[in-house]
Amino acid sequence: MLRRFVVLAGAFAQSLLSAPPPGLAIVNVTLHQYDGGPALSGTHNFVPGETVFFAFQVSGFRVSDKDEIRLSYRAEALDGKSIPLAEAIHGKIEAELTPQDKNWIPKARHEVTVPPFADSGAYRIVISVKDEMASLETKKEASFQVVGRVVPPSDKLVARNFRFLRSEEDSQPLTVAAYRPADVVWARFDMTGYKIGEKNHFHVTYGLSVLSPSGKLLFSQPQAAEEHKEPFYPQRWAPGILSLTGRPDTQPGEYTIVLTVHDLEGKQTFESRHAFHVE
Repeated sequence: MLRRFVVLAGAFAQSLLSAPPPGLAIVNVTLHQYDGGPALSGTHNFVPGETVFFAFQVSGFRVSDKDEIRLSYRAEALDGKSIPLAEAIHGKIEAELTPQDKNWIPKARHEVTVPPFADSGAYRIVISVKDEMASLETKKEASFQVVGRVVPPSDKLVARNFRFLRSEEDSQPLTVAAYRPADVVWARFDMTGYKIGEKNHFHVTYGLSVLSPSGKLLFSQPQAAEEHKEPFYPQRWAPGILSLTGRPDTQPGEYTIVLTVHDLEGKQTFESRHAFHVE
């Protein structure tokens, strides 16, 4: 996340056809997919993990008797529930104007990253500017859309979207979970409904067991992996992945994976069963 601002002055200043309108105002707010890129339309969708670049200008500020301007601003990106995505951005714009800067208005650029596990929805950037010379403040918002993975919320621990895959890199689940005896069985799932504690702390672990067609326990790994984090933005769900390496002498039939998820922060346990075939 970049914490910087750019004040365009002199040869780099943007000239306007007319003088700035009266009254402090935030103008020309634009969103960009990359730094210096074209302004995006309102139909553009960002995805979790992507960086949103934004820029804005300030007009109607007061110029002192010494031809100085002094502005301060704050920008904050919020999700659909008004939860901040990251720490608020603070900046200042201070300059001494020359006669050539008569129609100049300053510009600031920043960026914010959409959290990797953010939900889909309408997000917004709230910008507030204060003219220190005139003791005036103004505010403006810019909205953008985020399209992420659909993981329905839950009021208790649960594993959703369990899907068998042909390989670790596959994004599409198998229509029929069928493997050959020596294949590697891959599966992914999403854990949600765990408790989020102080400082957005959460701690989940998961393990698995494999049952034969007759129900006999063939393999058990009580703790295959864990997620233990304190992210700035509350992480409502966490992904899980597991794999099983088959043997050439594995007998055909329906086998069962017993998935067990533990929420250590909320002291919850969830178990589910998922069948696959060896042919």
